[in-house]
Amino acid sequence: MLAMTFARSRPPSIMAVSRLEELQEVRQDGDRIVLGAGVTYARIIRELPSFTPLVQASRTVGSPQIRNRGTVGGNLGTASPAGDALPVLAAYDADVLVASAERGERALAWREFLTGPKSTALEPDELIVATRWRVTRGPGSFSKIGTRNAMVIAVASVCLVLDEASRTVRVALGSVGPTILRADDAERFASALVPWDGPLGVMDVESSERFGALVAEAAAPIDDVRGTAAYRRHACSVLARRSLSWALSDRNGRASP
Repeated sequence: MLAMTFARSRPPSIMAVSRLEELQEVRQDGDRIVLGAGVTYARIIRELPSFTPLVQASRTVGSPQIRNRGTVGGNLGTASPAGDALPVLAAYDADVLVASAERGERALAWREFLTGPKSTALEPDELIVATRWRVTRGPGSFSKIGTRNAMVIAVASVCLVLDEASRTVRVALGSVGPTILRADDAERFASALVPWDGPLGVMDVESSERFGALVAEAAAPIDDVRGTAAYRRHACSVLARRSLSWALSDRNGRASP
């Protein structure tokens, strides 16, 4: 709609798919959750409270009116690096399910689907059907900064997930590169430091600073009207350190009698 508003696109027709029942499903498939591409952010907030990072991201999307219409499928189709739901899907290692009337359905890992800024691997005859991911056991969060507190495009965003089953920390970054990025070195560093078999405690200052620096190094930002590259890297470091602290504190709280 923004592209049409600014005369960058003039499609000959528009098809509304919001009433397709097949896109409205939220279901469990073994150890995976399947989220239909037409499920709105408002429904996610109401119906998926256990998926904290996704709920937190959904709450930051636009206004209540937009959350009642906007969907994760829309975020995927737009493929903007600033899409709020996309770092969460990346941290969840989600797949994107797409379908063609002639060639049937296929699943693409999020890395394969998001090919560049506002660019995807979706073929012209395909529709985004759903996204799915393995349910993780452990705390997580989504946080972002912008030029104001609400209804804002992210200057930088971070999703962090502690996966206790695989004993890994996952960190995904939004709005700081041509597409969503994972902070691989930071993930390995933090995963090796977390005492998975006991109380997680609090990470020491030196380790926390190193973790934040590794997250910042994973970013590939540019200067634009919303912020400089240096500011975005700094923001990623701060958000990542806070996110890890929140996750450790949350896990300790749940483990307490």
